[in-house]
Amino acid sequence: MINIEPSGAACGAFVTGVDLSRPLDAATVKTIRTAWMEHHVLAFPDQQLSDEDLERITLSFGVFGREPFFVPLQGSEHVVALTRRADETAPVFAENWHTDWSFLDIPPIGTCLYSLVVPPVGGDTSFINQQKALADMPGELRAELEGRMALHSAKLSYGPDGLYGERDQQNDRSMQILYGEEANAVYRHPVILRHPESGRETLFGCIGYIIGFEGMGEQEGIELAMKLYEWQTREEFQYQHKWQPGMFVMWDNRSVLHRANGGYDGYDRELHRITIAQDTSKFLTPSEAA
Repeated sequence: MINIEPSGAACGAFVTGVDLSRPLDAATVKTIRTAWMEHHVLAFPDQQLSDEDLERITLSFGVFGREPFFVPLQGSEHVVALTRRADETAPVFAENWHTDWSFLDIPPIGTCLYSLVVPPVGGDTSFINQQKALADMPGELRAELEGRMALHSAKLSYGPDGLYGERDQQNDRSMQILYGEEANAVYRHPVILRHPESGRETLFGCIGYIIGFEGMGEQEGIELAMKLYEWQTREEFQYQHKWQPGMFVMWDNRSVLHRANGGYDGYDRELHRITIAQDTSKFLTPSEAA
């Protein structure tokens, strides 16, 4: 029997009573997806999974997402290793709040991580519930964001001059990160959108991948993005997830921001990642997700 225990924070829940190494029947998938819509981040402890299992799980909830700036593991087109060696001196990857690949024309709906090597200290992943951030937002700030289209781009991160661009290649980073001119593309997404499954309103994205707003000057846009960031990252909207070996975590990119935490210098860390792209035939209707 599947058991779902909320984290007690603004989002997140632990799911037990299901073996993800076995094919999931339709009823189990629906139960998990309903919990996913409610809690935004689901953690499944004590799982023994292969990369093939990660691919199969992904196809239960959507289709394979694209990883434009990562090199997949040998033998897989879709699974990426997030690694950091004990002696590595490169900055911790993905320490800033973000929504995965929000700079794509059609961003992935979710991300999955499976932990293989977990350090004894540090290395948590933090999440922020953007539905709650919007619901609790002051009316004055919401009025500034209502109807706005944000401009998303990867150039500050994966462009040649970006955080993981040419300069980062000089670091001793064990994780394989790509960069290129593709990162300079800009796509527009609503700042406030209605979740296509749950039907609830949510904020989407934050400064970093958001480089401005349609119809606003650059400085004015930066100021609004910073004002949004200061609100949407407040502590009361957050959940800090502590990893255990053999833990599978999936989160909804449409309703949370996330970031990696450091604090584990001197220890190895390895997680395998895969993203879920949308397949509307596998969506819940808003009434089912309510």
